[in-house]
Amino acid sequence: MNSFPDGFRALILGASGGIGQAFVQSLQANPRCAQVVGLHRQSHPRLDFDDEASIGAAAEQLHATGKFHLIINAAGVLHTADFMPEKKLGDLSYAQLEATFRVNTFGPALVLRHFSALLDRQRGVLAVISAKVGSIEDNRLGGWYSYRASKAALNMLMKTAAIEVKRGNPQAVLVSLHPGTVTTGLSKPFKGDQIGRPARVAVQEMLETLNQLNPADTGAFVSYQGERLPW
Repeated sequence: MNSFPDGFRALILGASGGIGQAFVQSLQANPRCAQVVGLHRQSHPRLDFDDEASIGAAAEQLHATGKFHLIINAAGVLHTADFMPEKKLGDLSYAQLEATFRVNTFGPALVLRHFSALLDRQRGVLAVISAKVGSIEDNRLGGWYSYRASKAALNMLMKTAAIEVKRGNPQAVLVSLHPGTVTTGLSKPFKGDQIGRPARVAVQEMLETLNQLNPADTGAFVSYQGERLPW
């Protein structure tokens, strides 16, 4: 993480999930990182994408502590106890679409609104965890309607925010980041424990990619390996 200043501050949103926890642990072990703040539904301040007010309130509380050099939104949902990804049009419902978009799109949109102002003006990177299956051009198999659409919408929101944020903070870098297949609860029903890699490995790869980004990369959709992905 040598592109970040010694003593940099990091903020992980969705820190209770598999990838979020791994980000927190990895950054805590980094001697250059002075502080890691992890937010989730039970943290203080609390961050809950089902409660819009909590997003702005959390950002307001953290604003008083100073700027962050690295902000990562790691929250996301693919399935719950109530639903699995849709395989066909006949599976679509308001309930699943709304639940998926709330976590994967609406919550992160409010994160962009409230937390982008917390980025350091010399070196500030904000990444939202997206997914390659959110690429419209790369969609060859179909299915997973809500998840694909929610990530595609997230990418558009991030790209649009990157243009606006750059006007006031030219050094800021906002990106959508594809983590690849990671061995977490999200991927387990889809052989993630067989074809995925441990969260700690995925996080190290993503952090190295974020470390290499510069202001010219803002608004990009990149993989954990630094590859530019099609929209």
